[in-house]
Amino acid sequence: MTQTDISATAASAIDAADRDALAHGTHANPFSVLGPHARPNGTVEVRAYLPGAEAVTLVAAEGGQVLAECEVDGIEGLFVGELSDWHRYRLRIRWPGSEQVVADSYAFPLLLGETDLYLIGEGNHRRLGHCLGAQVVTVDDVEGVRFAVWAPNAQRVAVVGDFNGWDTRRHGMRCRYPSGVWEIFLPELGAGERYKFALIDVNGERLLKADPMALSTEAPPLTASVVASASPFAWHDDEWMAQRSGRHAPGAPISIYEIHANSWRKHGGDDGEIYQWPDLVDSLIPYVVEMGFTHIELMPIMEYPFGGSWGYQPLSLFAPSGRFGTPADFAAFIDACHRAGVGVILDWVPGHFPSDPHGLASFDGTALYEYAHPFEGYHQDWNTYIYNLGRREVHGFMLASALHWLRDFHIDGLRVDAVASMIYRNYSRREGEWIPNRHGGSENLEAVEFLQHLNQVAASEAPGSMVIAEESTAWPGVTAPVDQQGMGFDYKWNMGWMHDSLGYMSLDPLYRGFHHDRLTFGLVYAFDERFMLPISHDEVVHGKGSLIDKMPGDEWQRFANLRAYLSFMWFHPGKKLLFMGCEFAQQREWSHDRELDWFLLANTANAGIQRLVRDLNTVYRERPELHARDCDSEGFHWVVGDDSHNSVFAWWRVDAQGNRVLAVANLTPRSLEGYRIGVPVAGQWRERFNSDAECYGGTNRGNGGGLTTEATPAHGESQSLVMTLPPLGVVLLAPMA
Repeated sequence: MTQTDISATAASAIDAADRDALAHGTHANPFSVLGPHARPNGTVEVRAYLPGAEAVTLVAAEGGQVLAECEVDGIEGLFVGELSDWHRYRLRIRWPGSEQVVADSYAFPLLLGETDLYLIGEGNHRRLGHCLGAQVVTVDDVEGVRFAVWAPNAQRVAVVGDFNGWDTRRHGMRCRYPSGVWEIFLPELGAGERYKFALIDVNGERLLKADPMALSTEAPPLTASVVASASPFAWHDDEWMAQRSGRHAPGAPISIYEIHANSWRKHGGDDGEIYQWPDLVDSLIPYVVEMGFTHIELMPIMEYPFGGSWGYQPLSLFAPSGRFGTPADFAAFIDACHRAGVGVILDWVPGHFPSDPHGLASFDGTALYEYAHPFEGYHQDWNTYIYNLGRREVHGFMLASALHWLRDFHIDGLRVDAVASMIYRNYSRREGEWIPNRHGGSENLEAVEFLQHLNQVAASEAPGSMVIAEESTAWPGVTAPVDQQGMGFDYKWNMGWMHDSLGYMSLDPLYRGFHHDRLTFGLVYAFDERFMLPISHDEVVHGKGSLIDKMPGDEWQRFANLRAYLSFMWFHPGKKLLFMGCEFAQQREWSHDRELDWFLLANTANAGIQRLVRDLNTVYRERPELHARDCDSEGFHWVVGDDSHNSVFAWWRVDAQGNRVLAVANLTPRSLEGYRIGVPVAGQWRERFNSDAECYGGTNRGNGGGLTTEATPAHGESQSLVMTLPPLGVVLLAPMA
């Protein structure tokens, strides 16, 4: 419909009820009474409701000549003018102390197409971030912002902001039935404007809501949405994007540095300002490259109101947090990572959302995004609401959010938080406080269907990206293909390995022999899924202490234990993830309120841990035996798995060509001399790595850089090595070429 079409529409009378509704900000369809309306005599009546204005004149859109002076009609702020026939006009508004000339929002046609509305209703609109919300567009040669929001049960919706003095009476929107999407075009607006939606909900209550589709937000504690720039970011990462499929394959080395952007570093120490994205470009990226990590994983950076949630209670699933800069700053950070050869993974939270009144909760007075029943829709543990992923529009909303990050921001992977809480209806609930599925079971079938759909769509529409599950139960087939009844994730965090291995390492070495299976049991199921080994933020908070604090013994033994544990992790099958600070033995428990204790690097022992992690990343990347078959049982073989008396473990890592490296761990504080291990290749073997090396803070016990085999059978092999196993140490050996 064009403006000419609107001018030909029969005039609808404006009566006392309309005037009263306008004055009280309750009119459900202001387009029916405001803007241009044709009179039976062929003239056009223009009505504008502008509370606070002193006078309004209709002027020609081209040239600015006066077309008509408007008169006040019945109530303060309602101006009416008459045009002899249709003209493209603008409103010249005299406010106290200023004048404004602007196109009339109520003179513009319907903006959202029927296809968009259909796809929204079906839950299949893959680019909601470019459809709903605030979009900088040009309509009939007029630049402005199109606002659109889904609120099917609201009685009225208006957009408010600095541009209208946050007056809920102005800029009432029209509803596109039956989709329940409300829209309006505001001329002359642009990027940077703050706004919210003012709703009268299904119960008649007035609500002020942030935009669920906001692409930009104010920095907390402020809560307004912000109109984002329409200018596309100029990416420079074509080479990375073309090659990233190989970087994420099961046979690729993946070593992830998990960070909380607010507390990695601060300007001036603990009490200083947090780093913005440009600061992190200059500092974090070079550090990650130097340390040899292949990826950064950011704890959630989607806008979230409460800093103490670390981002795990997000409200704006399409907007990078205003804490760190603009969306363009964030895109520049990703681009810089890619140009430096570093991938970026985002923690993404589709399982729940907080109850803040400006957010999604009871958005239009109904359980729009959440389940209505508290047994389904409320998380008791976190005091949050649960998305109703069985509702098509919500399913589509979450799917579009995932694709927004993967496509628009070139994110390399999403780590899906708390999958177990999504897929079980009885998660953390007492008997009688949960609702079974349609088959009477505890599985949340609609959440499972959503996750399967997510993984299929991510693979097809964001090729080369990966989706990772934080899933803590024994649900089968988390990383199996969907067409084989799996959930379709690329990787799953191995929470069992993490719990068992940390439990073992926390024991006094005197007792480790009685718990030998804690380190061997993980290999029973290590290849049932494609696993990542996570030492994440969850292991260094809530009274758990730091990673170094979990290690027993005196000061030297604690650091030796940590060196051994990290080495065991890097040589174990599975991709790696390490939380910030663990790479240099952060000694205080992590706090989101302060930066890491970088001053510890002045200590030889802490600097040694940092160097060890850097060298582990190097050997992990450079030795295909350590990564090429991370997810394949043929890539691992025990040599010594039953020496509980000595707490010794030895195993092969094997690449696709059959090349081998030998890892041996002695997890007691005594050096073991003359320890014989069978090997298949006669000749010289080089010690490629030793966690007890002096440069790491160790005693420098070992094998002088290499050994020569003896023709003495052992462990089913005709040759063997007689080794010195350093105390609380791990060594890696490979045959000389």
